Amino acid sequence: MSGRLVLPQGNAICYSGYREGQSPDLKVYPSVEQIREDLHLLARHWSLLRLYDCSVHAERVLQVIAEDRLPLRVMLGAYLGAEMNNFGCPWGGTYSEDQLDASRRENAAELERLVALARRHEHTVFSVAVGNEATVDWTDHFVPVPRMIEYVRWVKARLPQPVTFCENYVPWQDKLRDLVAELDFISLHTYPVWEYKHIHEALDYTKDNVASVARLYPGKPVVITEAGWCTNSNGRGMNAEHAVQELQAVYHQDLMDWTRAEGLLCFVFEAFDEPWKGSSDPLEPEKHWGLFTVDRRPKLVVQSLYPEREPAPGALA
Repeated sequence: MSGRLVLPQGNAICYSGYREGQSPDLKVYPSVEQIREDLHLLARHWSLLRLYDCSVHAERVLQVIAEDRLPLRVMLGAYLGAEMNNFGCPWGGTYSEDQLDASRRENAAELERLVALARRHEHTVFSVAVGNEATVDWTDHFVPVPRMIEYVRWVKARLPQPVTFCENYVPWQDKLRDLVAELDFISLHTYPVWEYKHIHEALDYTKDNVASVARLYPGKPVVITEAGWCTNSNGRGMNAEHAVQELQAVYHQDLMDWTRAEGLLCFVFEAFDEPWKGSSDPLEPEKHWGLFTVDRRPKLVVQSLYPEREPAPGALA
């Protein structure tokens, strides 16, 4: 399929709708009406969404798109939990054998859900992703590459949609070579601000990340499934002074200009801030990647698209 693959074009964004007090870990999901509010807001500017798992959240997103006949198409993801200990993970990637066995069983169930949802919503789901950041050195949900290959083959045998795997750019350079042959396209993540890059070198760094993978696999399409800029930070993993709305707006514009000119599909990370993520520190960077705050106020980057809504703190009205 990869030689003939035609992916949709358009504005694309990662969507996870968890609000205050909600979390996939707690299995407390946004309501149908909350998701409806989000999707009608996003559909004004974006036509492509990326979802991370096949939970109740994803079911409700696909339900609202169908019921409201929204002009949205979806890359549907399956979340894969740890199947092997990763002792190099700095935030805890070790588990008991019982926990790993339970995770393997849940992964099988998640892939069953992926197939069922993609079949049920075949006109909305334009591709599926078998896992997210499950092979990179720092992951806390490590899945060995041979197992990933088995999973991809299993899904491909059951679905007509193109199949991919979403991962940081580094593993694609070597570790995932055998997996690439099984995929219809490569899905790559690039985050200059996480690697202490200044805004003046950010876009060039993203271009280098993409090129470092694309040149290894001529003819295999590459999609950016995560690229974004943080707007608050306690200094963990990045320079805190770089995590501001003004620089998010600059990077986003540069990224959009380049990917549109190249015809490169790029999912911006991400739609809304998610307070459930990371540590309990309110300035934890994981919580602050949205183009909107958790209360759906537009940050500077999208304020001109939503001038009627109250701007986020720090955004220019």
